Amino acid sequence: MRRRAFVGAGAAGLLAGPARAQADYPVRPVRLIVPNSPGSSVDTVGRALALHLGTTLNQSVFVENRAGASGLLGLDVGRAAPADGHTLMVASTSSMSVAPLLKKALPFDVMRDFDFVAQIAVLPNVVAANAGLGINNVRGLIAYAKAHPGRVNMASAGVGSISHLAGVALSTAAGFDSLHVPYTGGGPSVASVAAGQSHWTIAPAPAIMPMAKTGRIKPLGHSMARGASVLEGLPSIADEVPGFEFNAWIGIVAPKGLPPPVLTKVRSALDAALRLPALETSFAGNGAFVRFTTPTEFRAMLTADIELNRRAMKTAAIEPE
Repeated sequence: MRRRAFVGAGAAGLLAGPARAQADYPVRPVRLIVPNSPGSSVDTVGRALALHLGTTLNQSVFVENRAGASGLLGLDVGRAAPADGHTLMVASTSSMSVAPLLKKALPFDVMRDFDFVAQIAVLPNVVAANAGLGINNVRGLIAYAKAHPGRVNMASAGVGSISHLAGVALSTAAGFDSLHVPYTGGGPSVASVAAGQSHWTIAPAPAIMPMAKTGRIKPLGHSMARGASVLEGLPSIADEVPGFEFNAWIGIVAPKGLPPPVLTKVRSALDAALRLPALETSFAGNGAFVRFTTPTEFRAMLTADIELNRRAMKTAAIEPE
């Protein structure tokens, strides 16, 4: 009897260990994996989040950049970490929606192998034209392209990039053609429009708005829903192309199996951090706008976004490698 009591007490102690660890979470610094290079918009947003999330978690949060394979490398590294909340990952359109469609074989399934914590931001794409063309709005771009068939170039950050897929989606929805000119990144593609080498582009706001201030490119509209008032009063593309919405996004995911009490604590800390005016201002400075969702809403958004990009890839005749 004494032996059984001793064994029972020991077992109870073992079971209480993980429960105590979950209740005390976080018990050490939290690693936030950013699967992008330093200085990218995802990295900038991730670092701003880490600074304020550390305050609301009452624990240090440090950023670890694991760039490679369009974000797939960093997600794979994070996926293998213990599911205890001390490793989180910054997910984005590129890493979880576009990159998986460009690969025939992946080490993981984006819908199955992660726990969805929350979408935290939306980054509108902005369509812009060379200022010398005298195009002042989306309607003008459509009219110009239709008036010059076969002679209008659309710059992108590369084949399969967000700017490529968004451009294909826009030209298809608006019924005009453009010759796709891929560059090696968003910076060179936007610069080509400013220099007059390309006529127009559509890219995440952080890539467009600084160049627009030089007066060499003209922003025409943003890709958020009709009526959304963002980016210094810039109109929505959907005002001229009904139903068009093609945004980038950023969210937080975790290794599969995150205990519910830990998930609740992480979400509570995220919610508190995203309500801080300083963080909202930091996001806005990088063309990002706070959007805090439930895990279910995040998963549903990703499902729809993957399908949106799949259709654009089909239109652009892009095959996975």
